[in-house]
Amino acid sequence: MLRINRVSLDDARVLISGARAKAEEIGVPMCIAVTDESGQLVAFERMDGGKVTSSYIAQDKAFTAAGAKRSTESYGVASQPGSPAYGINSAIGGRLMVVAGGLPVVIDGEVVGGIGLSSGTPAQDAECAQAGVDLFLRLSECLVKDR
Repeated sequence: MLRINRVSLDDARVLISGARAKAEEIGVPMCIAVTDESGQLVAFERMDGGKVTSSYIAQDKAFTAAGAKRSTESYGVASQPGSPAYGINSAIGGRLMVVAGGLPVVIDGEVVGGIGLSSGTPAQDAECAQAGVDLFLRLSECLVKDR
């Protein structure tokens, strides 16, 4: 039987909560998007003060991370002139992001979703995305141990 694992709305809320907490800690209001494993939007939050244009960028970062099964930052490196993925950022109508801030959400080696953030520097976006993933994984481990 085929079983598809993907982030649920409750999972997305946890991911957003972790990312938002880090954004508040560093004082940068963010746009935060969470997608399922196929890059379809599950949840989105624009913190008060998050940049309007970052709404789209955050969603595209989450889309890229989930669909490509890799960080958007890794595409940035691979898409430079002379690199194997040069020009990839123009694929899929320009939705593939090559700037840090998008991470796949991985459980037991399987990509179950993606998280993307935008409004800070690429490093800040990535730091907040990682905080969301870290909280999600910590809570997921607790649930597995309680079974």
